[in-house]
Amino acid sequence: MSPAKYFTREEKEAMVDAVRRAEKNTSGEIRIHVENRAPEEVLDRAAQVFAELNMHKTALRNGVLIYVALENHRLAILGDAGIHTRVPAGYWDHIKDRMVEQFKAGEVCRGICDAVTAVGEQLKTLFPYRADDTNELPDDISFGSDN
Repeated sequence: MSPAKYFTREEKEAMVDAVRRAEKNTSGEIRIHVENRAPEEVLDRAAQVFAELNMHKTALRNGVLIYVALENHRLAILGDAGIHTRVPAGYWDHIKDRMVEQFKAGEVCRGICDAVTAVGEQLKTLFPYRADDTNELPDDISFGSDN
């Protein structure tokens, strides 16, 4: 099944809405990418997607990617240089652990939305919204091919 067809229209809207709400309070950028399978090194794949989505091109290097591979149950959260060095140790792992709990309960959309909210709170603290802020990256969900 195509990863785009995994979610209902309402679930997709909820995830995009979570990104928009989170970004209202920060100059940071959040993207969600979903595909069927990731290689063994999920962080390498997340870094590749990060680059493909041009997330490294934000002015403050404060983009965060939430990457999910549905079929082989892999996920990663990858923050750009501007945020990664500023979050507490284990911060990304804590969010991932909560996502895994929700995924195991069959709540994939909720897990992603809650992760977006948590990332948004951290971005709000480290990179508060500025009057001259522009939305540097699309808020929509990026889907991989049927791989």
